[in-house]
Amino acid sequence: MSLAFAVFKEKSRLKALLDHFSIIDDPREPWRVAHPLREVLLLVVCASMADCDHFDAIASWGKANIGFLRRYLPYEHGVPGGRWLTLLMNRVDPALFSAAFTGWVRETWPERPELIAIDGKTSRRSHDRAEDKAPLHLVSAFATTSRLVLGQEAVEGKSNELSAIPVLLDRLSEGGSLKGALVSIDAIATNARIAQAIVDKGADYLLAVKANQPTLRAEIESAFSAATRIDTCVDFDKGHGRIEQRSVSVITEIDWLNGERRFPGELRLPNAATIIRVKSQAELADRGRFETRYYISSALLPAKRAGEAVRGHWGIENQLHWVLDVVFAEDQSRLRKGHGARNMAVVRHFAINMIRTAPEPENKPMKPQRKATKPTRTSIKLRRKIASWREDYLAIALEASAR
Repeated sequence: MSLAFAVFKEKSRLKALLDHFSIIDDPREPWRVAHPLREVLLLVVCASMADCDHFDAIASWGKANIGFLRRYLPYEHGVPGGRWLTLLMNRVDPALFSAAFTGWVRETWPERPELIAIDGKTSRRSHDRAEDKAPLHLVSAFATTSRLVLGQEAVEGKSNELSAIPVLLDRLSEGGSLKGALVSIDAIATNARIAQAIVDKGADYLLAVKANQPTLRAEIESAFSAATRIDTCVDFDKGHGRIEQRSVSVITEIDWLNGERRFPGELRLPNAATIIRVKSQAELADRGRFETRYYISSALLPAKRAGEAVRGHWGIENQLHWVLDVVFAEDQSRLRKGHGARNMAVVRHFAINMIRTAPEPENKPMKPQRKATKPTRTSIKLRRKIASWREDYLAIALEASAR
């Protein structure tokens, strides 16, 4: 079906987007407002989808495409300039904006995610030396199977991630949205408080065990040495100049993790059910690389499922953080004042969800193929370019059915 003649019978993602924008307070006096907040937020989201990465580019795109924007909102006074956009986005309440994003995701993609990875990322150039202000560090939740951003919470630095994770879990779990999910977090969150917070939401945890917990790691190594029943699976992977073999082993005889503490401060995780060991052997062009990693989960996972979950966690690095840095140039953003850096990080999450889940563009540029292979998906980078070239494709990405 041609994009130009697509029919949308359900509530569109755009309608849901505008509805959730309405929860954000605009403290300005209405009679003095030339550019309503909903018009500004729609402008920055559309322009970010259309390959614009800073406010001057967003303003220029809006002026060139004012007819497109007026399909959805009046824009009686046109679009604001780059400097004005900077001032306004610095003042939008970031907590309400993040809540609007999470509510929009829940309404637009109502299916409960199976695997959720939580990890933090620093926007390197958002620091302000003059005011001794550290760069923005954002803790994000990412559905690894559907490759969607679910929510985010800003903190002052990586060491503060532990304070943000419970807040993010509370927001994600509204309406029972976390029930049955498997939540994976790196070793910084391997403690009883975070594990209990996840279990209380009706979800299971998958937590890494690294060298920062030497006693627990040594006990896990001893448990595998003494175990009589170990479920193991092996898989192979090749690409990017390497051949890798991964051996995933799990044991479920771990009552000692739920027993009494033998000394003050000994780690005990609630409902621990599975310990996972992943041994990887990678053959690179000039060397070999060997690594052993350990994980604890409250879910009873067979070896194959455990391997999929462990690999899925790194989707947040490859499919979100890498895309934000390389495709959306997030690390190059120099927004430092007010709430601008935090709010534009949320805008990028709006844009990446929309552009990633948009239909395949028709008449896309074709690469010459050496042999017959299955069609490849259009990259996010190229989709953004196409959205900037073709209004019909940007419209379909905005107006696609929410259900």
